[in-house]
Amino acid sequence: MSINLPDVTSSENVASAASLKWVGMEGIAVPIQVPLAGHDTANVSAKTDVFVSLDKKEAKGIHMSRLFIKLNDILGVELLSGETLTRLLNELIASQEGLSQGAKVNLDFELTLHKKALLSNEFGYQSYPIGISKQQINEKMLTVVSLTIPYSSTCPCSSALSQQALSDAIAERFSGDMISKSELSQWITSKGGAVATPHSQRSYAYIKLTFDGDALPKFSELITELEGVIGTPVQTAVKRQDEQAFAKLNAENLMFCEDAARRLKQALENKNELLDYWFKVEHQESLHAHNAVAIDFKDKDDDHFI
Repeated sequence: MSINLPDVTSSENVASAASLKWVGMEGIAVPIQVPLAGHDTANVSAKTDVFVSLDKKEAKGIHMSRLFIKLNDILGVELLSGETLTRLLNELIASQEGLSQGAKVNLDFELTLHKKALLSNEFGYQSYPIGISKQQINEKMLTVVSLTIPYSSTCPCSSALSQQALSDAIAERFSGDMISKSELSQWITSKGGAVATPHSQRSYAYIKLTFDGDALPKFSELITELEGVIGTPVQTAVKRQDEQAFAKLNAENLMFCEDAARRLKQALENKNELLDYWFKVEHQESLHAHNAVAIDFKDKDDDHFI
């Protein structure tokens, strides 16, 4: 026996008519397939928001369940790409049967990548928080990708002061003009030679990139590229030779937050596919109880991400 159930959304109008920018749902769990380097993919669980505009002023509301179904049918099945997200937005709008002219989807997930040690055969896994926000308004597409990259930073000032302290200690320990190379080497590698060490900190680059149309980066390649730009990515599994190589890497890349920011800025400025970018580098200091930060963005007349 068929039953005609009431549809308030379609049958009732509101007493006070007005359009609304975005109406939808937040925090929907959806499994997605993220393409990696080559033909590999990663299956991750994303928290997803879906919205449509309510442009028909007298309509009671949107058809909420249709958004959920379209999300599952498309994003829960197909490989993540700019084209997939565009099709999803078009289907979200079409599902409202004239109520909406715009749609937006937000994805938040962690991408776990295989990371090899610097010298040894050890490896581990590093997770990177990633966000994607894509919207379509009046057939105009815009995508904002956000990601967080951890790295290590050694303070140039602290390094110089540590070197000066070591130099002073050598002058005090060895009073003559001639110093035995073996005696100096033995002293430096003893406990007495550990005069001062520069302070380092775990640091983070928070990055937002704006793309036009269907453009969407290959996240594993983008992360590897930006880690290379900064120069001191955090490690996973290490042996002693890896830890020593990491110490050398930090010594070769002494950085204030301004130095890290300029490295990122130059790399992002050279990406012609970007409409806009914003980033903040944050050095969580071991010397102080506060953080050192630097912020920059492409559009100098717009602070919309701050």
